[in-house]
Amino acid sequence: WPRLAYGPAPAKGQRAEREYLDIYLRTLCSEEEVHRALAKVAQPAIELLQVTRVPYPLPSVQNLAAAVRYRVKGDFSRFNLSGRKIEDWAKAGNITVTLRSLNGMSCQKDLTPGLLNASTIAPDEVALTLMPINGKWVLPQWFVAAWLGIEIPAQAESFELEGLIFIRQNFYWQDSQGELHPM
Repeated sequence: WPRLAYGPAPAKGQRAEREYLDIYLRTLCSEEEVHRALAKVAQPAIELLQVTRVPYPLPSVQNLAAAVRYRVKGDFSRFNLSGRKIEDWAKAGNITVTLRSLNGMSCQKDLTPGLLNASTIAPDEVALTLMPINGKWVLPQWFVAAWLGIEIPAQAESFELEGLIFIRQNFYWQDSQGELHPM
């Protein structure tokens, strides 16, 4: 003790602005006490943003995440978008990505249920808010590939878009009315 349980780790090819973890303690401590204790042993590059006490029976961070927001940075002008913004693409509905195997066979995956929001932050930066599809997280690289019209190799365990940086910005939990709240 204490027991630590980390939240979902960023996938290969992704960065994260913050990490989440559950800390289980044997004795009752205030949020301030825990914050001070962690700050005392944290490396200089680590900034503790928040310590929040939650009821023990509440699901862990790993199971509580209902949505995630990503920022994607890079030079999108090198792709043939013909002025098509990511928000226009998202509003069009029917979002699919093509997976192609080495033998030339392909299939299309419907990503529509996984995209909550897409927006342009700057000419070289977009944001995506994603939800799991049928209980599984889909890489943000797949959504961006669909927007850019790029096929994904079916045999690739991880798929990267060269020159683009994917940054996990925030997780969200969902209340009983379906509203999302940042963790």
